Amino acid sequence: MLQVYPVLCRAGYMDNYAYIIMDEDSRTTAVIDPSEAAPVIAKCAELNLKPQFILNTHHHFDHVDGNLELKEKYGAQIVCNTADIHRIKDADTGIAPGEIFDLGNSAAEIIDVSAHTQGHILYYFKKDKILFTGDTLFNLCIGGIFEGTPEQMFTALSKIKALPDDVLFYPGHEYTMGGAMFAFQYNHGNDDIKNYLAKARTRLTEGLPVAPVTLGEEKRCNPYLEAASLADFQRLAG
Repeated sequence: MLQVYPVLCRAGYMDNYAYIIMDEDSRTTAVIDPSEAAPVIAKCAELNLKPQFILNTHHHFDHVDGNLELKEKYGAQIVCNTADIHRIKDADTGIAPGEIFDLGNSAAEIIDVSAHTQGHILYYFKKDKILFTGDTLFNLCIGGIFEGTPEQMFTALSKIKALPDDVLFYPGHEYTMGGAMFAFQYNHGNDDIKNYLAKARTRLTEGLPVAPVTLGEEKRCNPYLEAASLADFQRLAG
């Protein structure tokens, strides 16, 4: 079983999430997208964990800036998309979309979602029904299209939509309330979006991340996942 521990980084201005993940059987541990090292190190000390791997979804600085300090401290291997290995400093291992990354007894399918950046990947732990979406899918919104095209982003989101509704997803930022007003208006204030936002406000008030949310909930409330065609998506994305 996979255990997930969110770590808020760059709090108050970029609100990144790094994730410490541990395979419970073997205690093999990894850090996903360490935006900065200090809060990750503090959480690892609290949990008495030593990460063996650093898993990057893409090359942007706010997802890799903690890599080198964590690598030096723990001897962790940096893992990223083979296509991104030249853009992530001191990366050790490239893994290609369609391959499997084994974290102890837990296994992640690598899914290409090039759009936000070329080479952006997702880590999908199918057995545990857990998905790490980086900067592709956020709560109630999506990441910007910096290196790709709307067509690529629509394809990327379609891959996510094809996953089971009971999968829990963990995004790379806490942007829920930034997307809330548009999502509320798009959904005409229906019960699904009201319930989503009520739970989100409660968690944020308690100092907790909104994630994880099931993909089923997200499909019902996130306008960009509701888009049935590329034309619909392009109208939403402007």
